[in-house]
Amino acid sequence: MKRTFDVTGMTCAACSSRVEKATAGVAGVDGVAVNLLKNSMEVEYDGSDAVAAAISAAVENAGYGAFLRPEPGQAGAAAHAARPVNDAAAEAKRVKVRLIVSFCFTIPLFYLSMGHMMGWPLPDIFLGHENMLTFAFTQFLLLLPVIFVNFKFFRVGFKTLAHGAPNMDSLIALGSAASTIYGIAAIYRIGWGMGHGDVDFAHAAAMDLYFESAAMILTLITLGKYFEARAKGKTTDAITKLMDLTPKEATRRGSDGSEQRVPVEQVRVGDVLVVKAGEGVPVDGVVLEGEGVVDESVITGESVPVGKRPGDTVTGATVNTTGWFAMRADRVGADTTLAGIIRLVDEATSTKAPIEKIADKIAGVFVPVVICIAVAAFILWMALSGDVSTALTHAISVLVISCPCALGLATPTAIMVGTGRGATSGILIKSAEALEVAHDVKTVVFDKTGTLTTGKPAVTDVVCAAGVDASALASLARSVEQRSEHPLAQAVVAWADGAGAQLQPVDAFEQVPGGGVRATVGGAAALAGNAQLMGQHGIDVSAFESRAHQLADKGKTPLYFASAGRALGMIAVADTVKSTSAAAIAELSAMGIRTVMLTGDNERTARAIGASVGVDEVIAGVLPEGKEREVRHLSAQGRVAMVGDGINDAPALARADVGIAIGAGTDIAIDSGDVVLMRSDVLDVPAAIQLSRSTLRNIKQNLFWALIYNTVCIPVAAGLFSFAGFTLNPMIAAAAMSCSSVCVVSNALRLRGWKPAFTTQAAQQVLAKRKEAQHNEAVADASAPELDTVGTDAGEPAEQEIIMEKKLTVEGMMCQHCVAHVKKALEGVEGVSEAVVDLDAGTAVAKLTADVADDVLTAAVVDAGYEVKGIE
Repeated sequence: MKRTFDVTGMTCAACSSRVEKATAGVAGVDGVAVNLLKNSMEVEYDGSDAVAAAISAAVENAGYGAFLRPEPGQAGAAAHAARPVNDAAAEAKRVKVRLIVSFCFTIPLFYLSMGHMMGWPLPDIFLGHENMLTFAFTQFLLLLPVIFVNFKFFRVGFKTLAHGAPNMDSLIALGSAASTIYGIAAIYRIGWGMGHGDVDFAHAAAMDLYFESAAMILTLITLGKYFEARAKGKTTDAITKLMDLTPKEATRRGSDGSEQRVPVEQVRVGDVLVVKAGEGVPVDGVVLEGEGVVDESVITGESVPVGKRPGDTVTGATVNTTGWFAMRADRVGADTTLAGIIRLVDEATSTKAPIEKIADKIAGVFVPVVICIAVAAFILWMALSGDVSTALTHAISVLVISCPCALGLATPTAIMVGTGRGATSGILIKSAEALEVAHDVKTVVFDKTGTLTTGKPAVTDVVCAAGVDASALASLARSVEQRSEHPLAQAVVAWADGAGAQLQPVDAFEQVPGGGVRATVGGAAALAGNAQLMGQHGIDVSAFESRAHQLADKGKTPLYFASAGRALGMIAVADTVKSTSAAAIAELSAMGIRTVMLTGDNERTARAIGASVGVDEVIAGVLPEGKEREVRHLSAQGRVAMVGDGINDAPALARADVGIAIGAGTDIAIDSGDVVLMRSDVLDVPAAIQLSRSTLRNIKQNLFWALIYNTVCIPVAAGLFSFAGFTLNPMIAAAAMSCSSVCVVSNALRLRGWKPAFTTQAAQQVLAKRKEAQHNEAVADASAPELDTVGTDAGEPAEQEIIMEKKLTVEGMMCQHCVAHVKKALEGVEGVSEAVVDLDAGTAVAKLTADVADDVLTAAVVDAGYEVKGIE
């Protein structure tokens, strides 16, 4: 089984490499993946307490801590689920305090140590040869608080060094400790010089203290850690917002009809819940009574609300925009769809992409190599210059400029943001490996039924015999087919029912295997079925023969209807192609990806469907085990993604390099897939591949920056270019090191703005239709009457004069829940009559009845968890 451990003490890639090595060495561990960003690791073992204890002990012996995380349903599991979010926020606050204290003492220390060189005025107590000891000792006292608040670097750094596994903290600790010790030695030299009357010796020592370097190293590294912690917090925004979607309370109906507000944790399977307009659906279930229009964008990414009636399923965390309904709770707690999405995203961000293994191998030897380079630089410069100060400067610069952090954060930050962005777009990626592999897919294989087609047959063409009215044909079709359970018969009944056809008395109903049905309708013998059935009963259908061939060539199934020995007409039924299928195929072709349709249907129907959507190749008449074989054969020509929705697709999904499951499909297909498309839209297939390409491009950029940074900066810090007059002092080296990590994380955060970039005309037409549907929905909502009005004493609606409007640009809104939060926050401000929030534009217009300061509006939005980028 696979269990999650929370790991403490990790600060860089060298740490995660050491923890992974220590865990992998425990007997009984089959696999381990350490995530530096989330301070956790996934371990595969037999689940025994003895092995778990051995893992914790091995990690502790390596200089870190490891604690088994509770499983879902255990006490404390809910709290642990939010740890990536809470840890990032808490760490940012802790680092902020350290940073403030560090700056409070580093600034006067820097002024005191460097001010005289720049002509800045200093108090007399620090001037003159007789005050050199005061000058030096005061700097030492200013350094002590900086060391104290940042002692974590020394504690962790020297601890891991003692365990033979030095990390980034070891480099910082060695560099700042060397500066501090050298400065303390200088104080003794000053004292010796003054005591022996050698003023020049004492003065030289006073000019070479290095205390400001030690303080500045710690302060600048802490500054970088603060920015890094804040940026890390933003990488978990997607999970944070997913966690915040579920309503905290639900309205439960008692057996006596009474309603009671209860915490959502108290809802049990079978409870009847009431959901009013504007409220979120607490859990997954089925509508029992009433009707509503539900916004499911938080789950499916589809912004157009869906009408819900009795018998329809509803999903927890979606929003009932209008109407009222009562529902039965079917899945609660960890079993809900949203909980599953959060779990999938969390698991995906805990896995490692193959490309990350390269960084891990480098990180495993990085710090020891850097220490060796620093020692070599010190020895070399001592030999060349004979000056301890020069040699120490280069050695310390090498230690503090080296950045294993950037190397360790390059991949997990991009994966965290990429999978989170995918989840908010209705694309669930179940592993980092799938996210990486998808970028290199050469062929996409589609199942037909339920994937490229709707999976539900529908009437497409109706042909009446000469002299036969369409209503007569519809009446016969509805009457004779209503007792059949065949999917084609049900499609005909649905069409006839929609046409308002009248039912006739039916007797002697009988199904004919392989042919159709026969019965007595309105006192006359009636038939419904294929041409073979008609021929067996002497019914002439030659008048329809030409049209029947045309329809069959298009993948449609012609059904004949006869009464009293005469053919009344022909109705064609087909599994209709999804509106986005052709656009998805066109987009994949534009991306240079070959498309194949794989189906068990007959050759004629398959080729008709294939031609209508534009696939490059059609493989028909394939059984489930044959699908797996065909995918394996195609994999030999390049990486293959398989898209399917049914049980029969599961073997092929598992065999493909990337299995993409349609969300509306079966649980088995979803479990077999590496990627799940929550809104069952095949246009999300090219979107998923685009997301993979964008994420991998981001990872490569991060790794390139991390590697090139260290490749260039370490030789410079070691003094390789000193002959050209180009050197680095430790303070600049520390600033560069901090900048490196911040750059990597900030680059990964650019993925938060990712959107699919569809270039083909077919795809753009689909998007245009979606926008039009959204606009129509918005217009309908705007024209809907208000449910609640506040009247004056005279019974007239109360009106308040709007004196101005302020438009806020809000960052961080991702769904209709966010819109509701921002709207509620602004309307809670005194003087704000109404707030109109636009999710797509990322704006909120506050209508004011009084002058409200910008900072008040900003504070309200920030308190709700979002950022205000500007106010107009």
